[in-house]
Amino acid sequence: MSHSWQTEQGRLSLEYFASTLDFIASEQQVDGLIPWFTGGHADPWDHVESAMGLSIGNRFSQAQHAYLWLQRHQLDDGSWWSSYPHIANNPENRRETNFVAYVATGVWHHYCITQDKAFLNKLWPTVRRAIDFVLRLQTEHGDIHWAINPDGSPKEDALLTGCSSIYKSLACAYAISQTIGEPQSRWRQAQERLGHCLRYKPERFDRTWPSKARYAMDWFYPILAGVHTKQEAIIRLNQRWPEFVLPNMGTRCVTDQPWVTVAESCELVLALLAAGDAKRATTVFQWLQQWRCHDGSYWTGYQFAEDLFWPDEKPTWTAGAILLAADALTQHTAACHLFTQTAD
Repeated sequence: MSHSWQTEQGRLSLEYFASTLDFIASEQQVDGLIPWFTGGHADPWDHVESAMGLSIGNRFSQAQHAYLWLQRHQLDDGSWWSSYPHIANNPENRRETNFVAYVATGVWHHYCITQDKAFLNKLWPTVRRAIDFVLRLQTEHGDIHWAINPDGSPKEDALLTGCSSIYKSLACAYAISQTIGEPQSRWRQAQERLGHCLRYKPERFDRTWPSKARYAMDWFYPILAGVHTKQEAIIRLNQRWPEFVLPNMGTRCVTDQPWVTVAESCELVLALLAAGDAKRATTVFQWLQQWRCHDGSYWTGYQFAEDLFWPDEKPTWTAGAILLAADALTQHTAACHLFTQTAD
């Protein structure tokens, strides 16, 4: 398998990923929004994931344009709709807490790379309002309701993956508040309560629907979010490795489907690095280069029972995930450790 995605010194090759960056940038709309693909919808979480990819590739003005889109479209309560373009009175267009919180992760990631304090200050009110919205939905047990309905009523259950993502976003939000000079100790306390719930209260998740333990993200997201120690992380990864990982392909999205997905495999790379397993992380990332297209984009996934790419999509956020994994592996930017820091 080719190592052409990195230089001889192990650094990220921007030449190799230039077309990947061009692909993300070409999908960005004039107003700054980054949809999944041409003609597709956008959501706040994947919009940020794509913007982080742009920051890694020194496409700073385009990344900032993406964050300013969020600032302009933030709702009065600090949230965003889960899908854009927003269709009024659509009961399916809820507001999801992990989507809303992720702006903090993206903004902090951008600052870590650029050290642009002026831009951090500009986005600070947006981050503050978003995090305050999310924490209004934290329960006394520490978990956070996964969404609210269009009328503002909470959807009263919690997602392990979603809360893990929020855990990381709260850490980033607190770091922003310290850098700005307005430390929000209550955010730090809320993160600690959420972390305790993630580690010790599994009964708080999937209370009103079937367990999502069959999803790979529930397996590794608490690791890349920094919930577990390195020792705990490697034990967790090894326990279910044979269920999820297909050699020379990647990780299944769910255990009971013959489908490996590129973005989830990139996130597995991050989790492996967090667990201190750089060897397997590198191997998994090398497998993913076979799903790369001539324009630098990557397929969503491969259905190996049918021997076809499925769905017939090459999302911007998958390209963003590739860049995040490559950065973490090669330690190219100052933000390379963002998803590989553990609880210890």
